[in-house]
Amino acid sequence: MSDPDPSSPAAADPAGDRRPRDIRTGVDGIVLRLSPVERVTFRSFVDCNMAAAWVGDRFRIFPGKYGEDPVWGSADDLKIGEGATVSEAFAAEPEAFRTPVLPPNAPPGTPGLHGAIWFETVYQDPQDASGRTLYALYHNENYPETLPYDPATGEGMSDRDWPPGLKGDDSIQAAPRIGIMRSVDGGESWEDRGILLEDRDERMIRLPVNRNYCFPGGVGDPSAVASGDHLYVFFGEYAYPEPFDAATWSADIEASGQCISVARVPLSDLDDPVGAARRWDGEAFAALWDAAGQPIRALQIDREAGGGAVSQGDERYYWGPSVSWNEHLGVWVMLMGRVDDAFWVGDSIFVSLNPHADLGAGWNAQDWSPPVEVLRRPGHTLWYPALQPTDSDDDRAARRTSVRLGREARLFVKDITDTDADYVCDFAVEFLREG
Repeated sequence: MSDPDPSSPAAADPAGDRRPRDIRTGVDGIVLRLSPVERVTFRSFVDCNMAAAWVGDRFRIFPGKYGEDPVWGSADDLKIGEGATVSEAFAAEPEAFRTPVLPPNAPPGTPGLHGAIWFETVYQDPQDASGRTLYALYHNENYPETLPYDPATGEGMSDRDWPPGLKGDDSIQAAPRIGIMRSVDGGESWEDRGILLEDRDERMIRLPVNRNYCFPGGVGDPSAVASGDHLYVFFGEYAYPEPFDAATWSADIEASGQCISVARVPLSDLDDPVGAARRWDGEAFAALWDAAGQPIRALQIDREAGGGAVSQGDERYYWGPSVSWNEHLGVWVMLMGRVDDAFWVGDSIFVSLNPHADLGAGWNAQDWSPPVEVLRRPGHTLWYPALQPTDSDDDRAARRTSVRLGREARLFVKDITDTDADYVCDFAVEFLREG
């Protein structure tokens, strides 16, 4: 996804709201204490969660976009940044970033990588003592032009009644899906292992219903964490939960299948992930990788609170999860954004907690607390909130990353106004338990 139409956000104070505050989560006395710090503005392109890993004694990050995009233009901006500390990696000058070797785009209608990709999460294989085997979960956007519909297989997308996109009525929407790449050299080069999760063309929400100017459906913006022998993938679900027909479309049916969802894939299948993932179906991880699942109910917004269908553009829903295990408190922490209007505009970020270390038992992966607002900046659009570790001796010794944190962290978010679109850190975060 690229930045929203710059005319969409209202004029705003570029500094935003930087007051200290305590965020009471409503879970077991847990509080997030936000303390202002000198602003850090990241110097390279960010349009997703920030994937990171310690490789040797270097903290590596993988920002940016790569691949074909007929609306926004082809990109070669997916980079490697690194430093001896987290702060050093995030303070790097643009010329310090280098470009990894990535697979080329394949011609439409042939096997291979199609569309543009963004790395959202890195899973580091603990069986490789060198720490150089990495699996990147990528957000992948395609159009009917780059992934045309094949009636023989049902794969790809038809351009029939395709809705307009982020650049307005003369552009078209992209549909996202989620794939996996593998590196065995610490992220210097990558090979595509295939698509992990996607929605079929029959569930895309088309004209005249769709008016959100962003996605017609699909799955994207993933955050993945290991629990037991599975990788749990939290993602945004944007499609209709059954075959779409404009004549029988229901806003309530649409909304029932949307918001933040979760799937899982065995760690043993990361090298060959196509068809291996299972989505939560309301009772178990039993829905196929390309079938409709059931979102996390606690993270859906009721209609009385302004929630509704993604396709409508002016109804609210949470999206863009960033999940981490907090070793200090022994809970999972999820940050997320909220869409409030068309063009994916939303001025707030939220937090939800899950107390179950084992996400595989029973309904544990569904047991998230009601989201609580962490930060609101009227007139801004806030995307991709995430926590990153500090430079403390404890964090460095534990080799913490954005998916495994301790008592303290730093809060990053992409902060978009009518003049700027920066990935910034304005707050330190301390995790406390009162009483």
